[in-house]
Amino acid sequence: MEINQLRYVCAIVDTGSFSRAAERCHVAQPSLSQQVLKLEEDLGAKLFDRLGRSVRLTEAGRGFLPHARSILHQMEAARAGVEDKRTDVRGSVAAGVIPTIAPYLMPRYVVAFARKHPEAKLRLVEETTPVLVESLRNLSIDLAILALPLRHKEFERFPLLTEPLFAVLPKDHPRAGAKSIALKDLRGEPFVMLRDGHCFRDLSIATCSRARITPRIAFESGQFSSLLGMVAAGVGVSLVPEMAVDRNIPCRYIRLSDASATRTIVAAVLRGRTFNRVQQALLSGIKK
Repeated sequence: MEINQLRYVCAIVDTGSFSRAAERCHVAQPSLSQQVLKLEEDLGAKLFDRLGRSVRLTEAGRGFLPHARSILHQMEAARAGVEDKRTDVRGSVAAGVIPTIAPYLMPRYVVAFARKHPEAKLRLVEETTPVLVESLRNLSIDLAILALPLRHKEFERFPLLTEPLFAVLPKDHPRAGAKSIALKDLRGEPFVMLRDGHCFRDLSIATCSRARITPRIAFESGQFSSLLGMVAAGVGVSLVPEMAVDRNIPCRYIRLSDASATRTIVAAVLRGRTFNRVQQALLSGIKK
């Protein structure tokens, strides 16, 4: 028994003839007739009496018809259910973001998403890269916004932006008036940096290594704002990405002359995962 056979039976009853049923179902009449005969053979009973140009349900046909209609109705309900889930804008989505990006990049994404999808629920998680990687793997979040490098082949990456790095100096520093600066010019300076566990600390150390300097770390924190405050107080110098530059804190922000001194931010998702409409909407909004 096939679904098309059930459709043909119902169409014949509704239209009153094999030819009109074939037109409704967009199939050749011989093909429709053949399928109905095959169904009758499978059932071991005639469903229709062919009376010249008219057809009439047999007793077996009258018993079969309600079940056929019910099966077709359930099929349509199942299809509609899938379509509703695919287009539902009232679902939920969870996104993770590292602390060195969250306060700078996420507010505008959250506001735009909430305006476009007011009935959707967005949950944000702020964590370090290792925690977000594990959360993507166990599906506790749907996507993560973090910085490269991301050395995990099971994730698909969508580049969002690449930003330059800046040296942060006290206002009275001898090089505070420079338009750009090479990291080697800061050799021997005390540095204030993010603590271990933050990917930007790793990026800062790698950037210093390329300049062949080993930073002498005088202060560590988990927030850029604390680092900038320490620089302003004269505790040391620091490195920050462009988005963390805060002109309200009295420091000098000087772009590094090294062209490779940048940070690339990506959205990462588990490769091969299927997203619902709300999850896809957030990812699409972030990728714009």
